[in-house]
This record gives sequence, structure tokens and C-alpha cells, in this order.
Amino acid sequence: MSQSGDVKYSQYSRNWLAERLGEHGNRREDGSLPLYVHPPAHIPVPAAVLVPIVNQPGGLTLMFTQRTAHLHDHAGQISFPGGRVDEGDSDRIATALREAQEETGLSPSRVEIIGRLPEYDIPTGFRVTPVVGWVEPPFELKPDPFEVADVFEVPLGFFLDPANHQRHSDVRDGRTRYYYSMPYGGRNIWGATAGMLYSLYQILTAGPRR
Repeated sequence: MSQSGDVKYSQYSRNWLAERLGEHGNRREDGSLPLYVHPPAHIPVPAAVLVPIVNQPGGLTLMFTQRTAHLHDHAGQISFPGGRVDEGDSDRIATALREAQEETGLSPSRVEIIGRLPEYDIPTGFRVTPVVGWVEPPFELKPDPFEVADVFEVPLGFFLDPANHQRHSDVRDGRTRYYYSMPYGGRNIWGATAGMLYSLYQILTAGPRR
């Protein structure tokens, strides 16, 4: 299993990524792994995350947070910075940027929004909009110690290698649920975050539309 990013992915440009996200941004074709969908009677809680693609000198990376162990929701898990929509947020982009700044200290002025990924339902009741942002160094981070145990980056190319994608299923409350994991360097990236990464993989590796 590869632990490093393929050098060819370091050549992806901001404009190329934006074009791919615009052309294939709703792509979700993995019928072999059914995603969780909220029951019809449930009104999902709107939320958004920022998917930060960082233009590092050695190649593009993705930025993640590891949540602190004491949190009520998703304690200890690895995720993209984000959270539920506040009344004062003008749109999902505003939510993603605000939450990323609150959690990591990343200034919205360092982020250029280049697209979105498909919305993602999660069993805790949220419907998450992943907002993709291009982050240009240098930038300063000041993680919130209450919510964030660590902020780290992984080469984009790692997630674009299908050899690094694992599929799982389990049964909870009599219902079978399916999910991805993409372990990297001793960190288990799984669940909704891995599902969003799989959507990004599909978009960036998709052939031309017919």
C-alpha cells in the first residue's frame, strides 16, 4: 500500500482542479457501496466542511483535523474542518470558511473556493456539503485546543491511488452500513471523510463525459 503521493499529482493546477470540479462535481457512481441516506421522515441538519487542498512546494496536500477525545460528536476522529450551519452564515461556503477558521485558525483570505463535492448524509443526522478550497502558503494556524487535537496534511496523490481505498460494512440497529477507510501513517481516515475523499478521487480521475 502506497504511503506517498504520486509526483504526477503535484502538477495539478488550481484552474484544472476547478474545471474538474465544475464538470464532474455531482459524480457519484460507486453502486457497489451504498451510501447512508437519511430516512424520508428525517429533516437533516445542514452542515459544511472545508476540503483544503494546499499548494505545498513538494506537491499538493489535503489538510485534516483530528478531533479531541472528549467531544460529544465524532470524538477523536479525523475529519475536514467544518460544522453545522449557523443562522448568520450566508451560504455553505461561509459555513465552511467560518468553521475552518474557528477550528484551525486558517484565515479565509488564504482560501480560494474552487468547487464542491456531492452532499454527504451521515447517521448522526447531518447533511454535509463539502466545499473545496485552494490554500496558498504561507499561512498561520492556531488550532482550537477544545475541538482540535492535531492538524496535519497528507499528499493528495495518496488518495488518488485506488490501492489505498478500503471498503467495510457493519450492522447497527439492525441496519447494514457501508463505509470507506483510507489509513495513512498510523491514522485511520474513515467514514464520511473517506467517503468525501472517494468522491474527490472519482472526480479527479474521471474520463471525459459522454
